[in-house]
Amino acid sequence: MTTQIQAARAGQITPEMEYVAQREQLPVETIRQEVAAGRMVIPANKVHLAGRLEPMCIGVAAKCKINANIGNSAVTSNVDEELRKLHTAVHYGADTVMDLSTGKDIDRIRQAIIEASPVPIGTVPIYQMLEELGGNIEDMRPQHFLDMVEHQAKQGVDYMTIHCGVKLEHLHLTTKRVTGIVSRGGSLIAKWMVAHRKQNPLYEHFDELCEIMRQYDVTWSLGDGLRPGSIADASDAAQFAELEVLGELTERGQQQGTQVMVEGPGHIPMHQIQMNVEKQMEICHGAPFYVLGPLVTDIAPGYDHITSAIGAAMAGWYGAAMLCYVTPKEHLGLPNEEDVKQGVIAYKIAAHAADIARGRPGAQDRDDALSKARFEFDWREQFRLALDPETAQRYHDETLPQDTFKSAHFCSMCGPKYCSMKITEDIRKMSEPEQLVDIAARGSQ
Repeated sequence: MTTQIQAARAGQITPEMEYVAQREQLPVETIRQEVAAGRMVIPANKVHLAGRLEPMCIGVAAKCKINANIGNSAVTSNVDEELRKLHTAVHYGADTVMDLSTGKDIDRIRQAIIEASPVPIGTVPIYQMLEELGGNIEDMRPQHFLDMVEHQAKQGVDYMTIHCGVKLEHLHLTTKRVTGIVSRGGSLIAKWMVAHRKQNPLYEHFDELCEIMRQYDVTWSLGDGLRPGSIADASDAAQFAELEVLGELTERGQQQGTQVMVEGPGHIPMHQIQMNVEKQMEICHGAPFYVLGPLVTDIAPGYDHITSAIGAAMAGWYGAAMLCYVTPKEHLGLPNEEDVKQGVIAYKIAAHAADIARGRPGAQDRDDALSKARFEFDWREQFRLALDPETAQRYHDETLPQDTFKSAHFCSMCGPKYCSMKITEDIRKMSEPEQLVDIAARGSQ
């Protein structure tokens, strides 16, 4: 099978590129060129393409995308719960969804998710492999991992996070960190390397992994196993040592006909975000940057969807191509359906704000339409244009539920006498713009 990047580099336009061009309102040749250059990926496993998948793209030339994480744990959740989370994530605008299941019945859950999902599905294969090894990473042989990647590719997984960039010589750089190695995949690989006193087998078997990924056109999401887990550890030697390796693997993966995006740091203070995004784009040759957060402060457990959306908006502005959501439950527990909704909404706001800041054509059109409806007191149009129409109307109707108030020129915040927009309306009725200029001129004399 020819992958998207192989086709693009051969000058071919695939049906997926045509579909993506229409979705993005970009010339199809732009899509082809960006995919060929490695600055854009179209995560579309051929197995999922035969099902419900609606192709999309991730790249700085396109709209800023968001990912939602779902999946069970050893403690809680089942197939029905994960399908509800999937529906909620897609309904509120997630562009991709990662199944991060670590508990029982992983195969059945993932198969159900892939069959039900119109958006690309990502995974971290080491989780299921570990479950099948009984939780003992020391028992892993390289073939175990290769077999799991192939198994998940055959299921239809569109992109996979694989921690190939963590090397044995990097581990000592993490010893003085406040929060150590916070990536689950990164910590597992680190433990294996220390136990066996050997180099990362995922790095050493990268070419064999490329063969599997290329066969199904699974997109690499090169994992940042040494990402900082606190702002105290941000932008340290361990993080950037791994990033250099990811830059090398980006080139190798693309040369072997596989699509590649690169994951980015999870906790970064605001003043370091631009530097981190630009450094990644330079080292990884412009490959799409998939940012995990980033959280800009560590003091708000229960509100980390807000602290991270601040960083995500900035990262998107500076060039991140996809933002991985954080829910209110981050650091506290497994997200439920409502947590998924809150995370997706927070990140849709961040991605949309980034598109406006980047000057993407048409990005502000919906904002302008909603502002017009707001000034005209067209409440139903405001609700329709809102990112979350149900919540917008529910908040309005908590105090003014009757239908007559859907056409009222005020809300319960100001009432009929103190609404600035109503007063502005009155001023405009009292005087034409030219008269206001004349009044101002006479008033200044």
